[in-house]
Amino acid sequence: MEQKFLALILQGFFAAISHSSLLQKRRCAFQLNNNRVDKFLSAGQVNGSVQICEKTSCCIAIYKIHLEQLEVETLACGLEEMHCPESTCHGQPFKNPFNICHCSTDFCNANLTISPGMVELPHTQSYWAGGELPSSHQDCSVEQSCSGQTKTSKNITDIELQEVLGRGNFATVFQGKHNKSVVAVKVYPADRRSRFAREKKIFELPLMMHRGIVEFLGTGQKPDSGSWFIVLQHAKYGSLHSFLCKHTTSWMLSINLCQSLSQGLSYLHSDILSHGEHKPPVAHRDLSSSNVLVTADGTCVLCDFGSSTILRSCSGFWGQNRSNMMTHAHCGTLCYMPPEILEGSVNLSSSSFLMQGDVYALGLILWEIWMRCYDLFEGGVAPPHRLPYEQELEDNFTLDKLMVHVSEMDKRPSIPDYWDKLPQGSELIGILTDCWDKDMDARLTAHCVVERLISLQSSCNDCLRIE
Repeated sequence: MEQKFLALILQGFFAAISHSSLLQKRRCAFQLNNNRVDKFLSAGQVNGSVQICEKTSCCIAIYKIHLEQLEVETLACGLEEMHCPESTCHGQPFKNPFNICHCSTDFCNANLTISPGMVELPHTQSYWAGGELPSSHQDCSVEQSCSGQTKTSKNITDIELQEVLGRGNFATVFQGKHNKSVVAVKVYPADRRSRFAREKKIFELPLMMHRGIVEFLGTGQKPDSGSWFIVLQHAKYGSLHSFLCKHTTSWMLSINLCQSLSQGLSYLHSDILSHGEHKPPVAHRDLSSSNVLVTADGTCVLCDFGSSTILRSCSGFWGQNRSNMMTHAHCGTLCYMPPEILEGSVNLSSSSFLMQGDVYALGLILWEIWMRCYDLFEGGVAPPHRLPYEQELEDNFTLDKLMVHVSEMDKRPSIPDYWDKLPQGSELIGILTDCWDKDMDARLTAHCVVERLISLQSSCNDCLRIE
């Protein structure tokens, strides 16, 4: 009887210790309305509608706005340690169909509040990806360079707008006329001034001039509407995506497109000090075939720096604020997202992952270019242009499908089997696979891509079409 009584006492004692230890961990409301159950279950112990966090002290709420109604996607513990200073869960004013909030008190994610005027659905499909939910582009912040130097851009007033060349989430691009020259004019509505200012800041960096980057001519404001605009070089063939939809290429044209694209990205990533001026490295963060232009001479130039981030490098120290690092991972277009961003496994101690993400996207764009090169296909007939993973996952693939395909199954866009038989095939395939390696530290730098493309061209000047 005494032994039984002692056992009950000990059982109660250890239960109290266990309960005390659990109280020291963050407790979050738990609810799953998606099929990524295994992922969120790993964040902590679940008991009904409560989860005890194992990996973080933050609770999260993932939600969407549908027909102006709030719909909860997920309530759970955060998947990794993060900065979450807010004690309550307030919806962020990103105005996207999907969003996330983090908070740092017990069950704080169960009471989600939304600011008025947050419902504004995007016009095109891009995604937020921190490994936790899909979303559209966000207005993401840009860090100042170490030197703080910027150049003053020309204020343009005499601009004539002509036909529309393209429409995006934040701006409309017109063909225009300035000083009797044809130009491209990117017009931001008055309420998108912050987005305009961020892209303007990138263009105004010292030494931000390169044949692989669209030429910046100046900025201005339309007095009638209050809208803001950026004046740029006009690219004859429009976006690379549009060009590849309409045209196939020879081997030489394809290699020129690939080289100029890689040279532009290499320069963007470069940390340059020249004659007292400093251009810090810049990560593009939304590199895609839609954000590359093709000029009249058949070369590529980078454009659309509204999501770009200036990476400060002071005495070898990456100057990003850790609390902003996850935010900086969240911009981009879904099919170009690297696996580390999709699964939320980026190394927050270094912002170099942003440049490695650019290189992953570069590899996908190189694949797009070569898949339209008739010299690389039997009979000289290239297939129609497709975006990365469009064939494997169909046109309207989801974030979950992409995560399984890219991250869990470690698959990439299909490469024709007979490319191995080409004189340039082995190196061509090697460049692609070394750009989109799952291990971001194993990927090439943009500069290395340029060197390998130059070597590929010089060793294959006489490469002929497959017959």
